[in-house]
Amino acid sequence: MDRAIGDFLQERQAPSPGRKAIAVDGKTLRGSRTTEQPATALIAAMTHNGQVLAQRQIDGKSNEIPAFAPLLDGLDLTGAVITADALHTQHDHASYLHERGAHYLAVVKKNHPGQHQKVRRLPWRDVRLDHYERARAHHREEIRRLKTATFAHLDYPHARHALQVVHRRRDLGSGKLTIERIYLVTSLPPGTATGSELAAWIRGHWLIENQLHHVRDRTFREDASKIRTWHLPRVMAS
Repeated sequence: MDRAIGDFLQERQAPSPGRKAIAVDGKTLRGSRTTEQPATALIAAMTHNGQVLAQRQIDGKSNEIPAFAPLLDGLDLTGAVITADALHTQHDHASYLHERGAHYLAVVKKNHPGQHQKVRRLPWRDVRLDHYERARAHHREEIRRLKTATFAHLDYPHARHALQVVHRRRDLGSGKLTIERIYLVTSLPPGTATGSELAAWIRGHWLIENQLHHVRDRTFREDASKIRTWHLPRVMAS
C-alpha cells in the first residue's frame, strides 16, 4: 500500500518551477514500545511542498541509515535536492545520491568531529553574506544569516560547498537571546543555487515535522499505536 500511494502521489505531482526538494526523516511510534521490544520506526520521503512520495518500516534491529537508499530507490531523483538530518550525513549516502543524479544538503555536526572541525574553522568572518532574513512571530524575533564557501578539501564525496547558518532568536517577553550555528555541505556546483534558495531548502526540510509527523500524531493518533506485527498498518498523511 505504501508503494501504491507513493506512486500515485508521484504521478499527481504538478510541474513546479526550480529544483525539486525532498526531505528524508524517520519517526518512532512511541506507543508500540514494550519492555521486550523497541518501538516500531518508519522513515519517509516528502517533497518540501508536502507530498509523501515513499515510506518504509525500519528493521527493528537496525536504524534509519540502512533504510535510506531502499526508501529512495523507487523515486525519480534526477536533479533533486535531498535534505536530511545529521544522522544521514554518511559517505555512502552522498555517493548513492550522486549516482542517482541528485544533490544533497548534509548537516555536519559533532558526530562527525573531523568534518565538523574543518567546516567550523573556515574563515567565515571573511566570507560575504549570501542571504539575510528577519522575521517576528510567536512572541519572538528571529534573524537568519547564510554564508557559503567553495571548499575543495573536504573529505566528503562530491562536496562542492560548505555553508554556515547563524540563527539568532530573541524572546520578546523575556529578552532572552539564543544563537545557533549550523554547518552544512552540499554537492551543488557553484552558481547553481542562490543564497535564498539554499536558505529555503534548509528551512523547508523541517516542514516534514509539521506537515507529516505532527499530522500523523495529532490527527491519526499514530503514536498511540501498540501494534507490533511486521505487517504494521500504516497511514501516509498525503
